[in-house]
Amino acid sequence: MAEYQAQNKAKLISDTRRRFEAEYVTEKSDKYDPRDVERLQQDDNWVESYLLWRHNVVDETLKMLDESFQWRKEMSVNDLTEASIPRWLLEIGGIYLHGYDKEGNKLFWIRVKYHIKDHKTILDKKKLIAFWLERYAKRENGKPVTVMFDLSETGINSIDMDFVRFIINCFKVYYPKYLSKMVIFDMPWIMNAAFKIVKSWLGPEAVSLLKFTSKSDIQDYVSVEYLPPHMGGTDPFKYSYPPLVDDDFQTPLCENGPIASEDEASSKEDIESDGKETLETISNEEQTALLKKINTTEPTSKAEENEKVDSKMKAFKKPLSVFKGPLLHISPAEELYFGSAESGEKKALIVLTNVTKNIVAFKVRTTAPEKYRVKPSNSSCDPGASIDIVVSPHGGLTVSAQDRFLIMAAEMEQSSGTGPAELTQFWKEVPRNKVMEHRLRCHIVESSKPTTLTLKDHAFNMSDKTSEDLYLQLKKWCSIANLALPFISWKK
Repeated sequence: MAEYQAQNKAKLISDTRRRFEAEYVTEKSDKYDPRDVERLQQDDNWVESYLLWRHNVVDETLKMLDESFQWRKEMSVNDLTEASIPRWLLEIGGIYLHGYDKEGNKLFWIRVKYHIKDHKTILDKKKLIAFWLERYAKRENGKPVTVMFDLSETGINSIDMDFVRFIINCFKVYYPKYLSKMVIFDMPWIMNAAFKIVKSWLGPEAVSLLKFTSKSDIQDYVSVEYLPPHMGGTDPFKYSYPPLVDDDFQTPLCENGPIASEDEASSKEDIESDGKETLETISNEEQTALLKKINTTEPTSKAEENEKVDSKMKAFKKPLSVFKGPLLHISPAEELYFGSAESGEKKALIVLTNVTKNIVAFKVRTTAPEKYRVKPSNSSCDPGASIDIVVSPHGGLTVSAQDRFLIMAAEMEQSSGTGPAELTQFWKEVPRNKVMEHRLRCHIVESSKPTTLTLKDHAFNMSDKTSEDLYLQLKKWCSIANLALPFISWKK
């Protein structure tokens, strides 16, 4: 079934490309940006996003591509930069990206009170919307956004249906699949009629994405940490420009390097956790599991405990999916997997491999620096070498799908030193366009999934059949991890 679906998807993508080239590009080549046409032939995800939005109907997809590509050329979307937008429009803070909703989607803020209907500035405002969406799309490649229409303190002068319709079209036609939901906050009664029109523009399928909220229920969609005070939140963020409001990434705890006291505490925690009667297994295709030993009645020496810590890190490797960047290959490619709250938050591993002929400096940042310990978070990697980065929740804090990690990397000159002082100076001087960036999301494995099996004291007082089933399951998992199954004497 899965193979059939994959073949069908590949056929739809191929048909869309072939027909768009034959039926549209040959007649309207001057109406499209050649870069978009080229991308359509190379980027399967981009083609698929249009197909999915049009329910895999190729004829409808082609019409949508035609409209979208003409708009992209008219707006010069591929050439939009910060310099394309009037400075006053960036300074006012009416449109920007900041924070995440409860599902981990980026928040796209539209502060309507800062918008005054004016035909002289409407094109620049539309360009600002396109600038932010294109900037986001290039970085996240398909991850949806939640649009936050903040209508607090809004008057009649701010009602601009042409501008609202443009925003709707951005998600209906120009950026398909990017809309998670539209959260409408504190809508004045005078705008009721206007939003009835908005619903008709969205169409019946997308109307369910409109969420009308007030201060009493907006937390159903966004937690207080990403809501401003006037929405009942605690986010201290205040918009300012320059620079551009970016991705909320900050330096995590344990900024770098081995801090002796922390490393000692970590090692002690690892050894103690080895003594727990818990068996970690493969949680998903992106993370190889960490198997912990099952206690036996024989005493264990300190040397054996230390050896177990070392072998545990070997077993911790390696996530299976890989993002292949120009400087580093990063594994996993998209998501860090942590255990559920019930089972306790577990460490996650990031593996960096230097694919250049030079030393590559790297640093790791996160949107929740108070939650995580990252080691190392600021270091370098020799040519052809790999570095393991351990990410662990700090102080019992809970991992959230809203949390993100940013890996930054840049090549160093052969003569550059790699000590803390040299790295600090290097990051101050390296040009932005020389820095590779890659983002990772957090994923919490639900406890209902077969990720962890805990053997309690009474585990062996089960029926013979249950015991045998458990033994077979353990044997299977251990063979996957290439580990020997400890001898277990089953009661008959």
